[in-house]
Amino acid sequence: MGKPVHELDELDEFDEESTGTVFRDVLMLTLIGFVAMVIMLLPHLAKTKLEQLETRAPGNLIVEMHWPNNLPYDVDLWVQAPGEQPVGFWNLGGRSFNLLRDDLGSEGDATERNYEVSYSRGIPSGAYIVNVHMYGPIPDGTTIPVNVVVSIKRKLEDTRQLLKSTVSLTYHNQEETAYRFKLDSKGDLVKGSVTTLRRRLVTGGN
Repeated sequence: MGKPVHELDELDEFDEESTGTVFRDVLMLTLIGFVAMVIMLLPHLAKTKLEQLETRAPGNLIVEMHWPNNLPYDVDLWVQAPGEQPVGFWNLGGRSFNLLRDDLGSEGDATERNYEVSYSRGIPSGAYIVNVHMYGPIPDGTTIPVNVVVSIKRKLEDTRQLLKSTVSLTYHNQEETAYRFKLDSKGDLVKGSVTTLRRRLVTGGN
């Protein structure tokens, strides 16, 4: 004998509810997986944007500063072009230079890299100063090695490194001159002009 009609109706309703529940579960799991993938990709997308910025130098004179990624301290880069005011975190742009990246160490950082960079528009001849400043507090006994690189990119030429050195920072508010140098009208280093004689740009005194 067949099942009563009311029992068949109940079975149909049960099948429809089961199918709907399975569909909702699959949809929810898919959505959760998609959100998880986006969250995992965000840091890589931020790094990719930074790498693109580095490879497409928007200026002619490039001053970069790096310090170890495992030292989450706030170091600042300051650059002074000939006859201009210093450019750094509280003066982000001048007639020639712009600070494109102010790195606070670990605070509010989209990447794990400790890195600051300034670019110039044009290559004015004259005297330049490149300083590093230990802005934030630093534990006693800690030394932060800061690598400073100056490169140049002239029209129809590849980027070429001019200067590279390391400055050691050991105490709060320490300001050191990585380079003082002169460029001629062609953007070449003036012979004998490169020195590390300290000239403070932000902390006063000489």
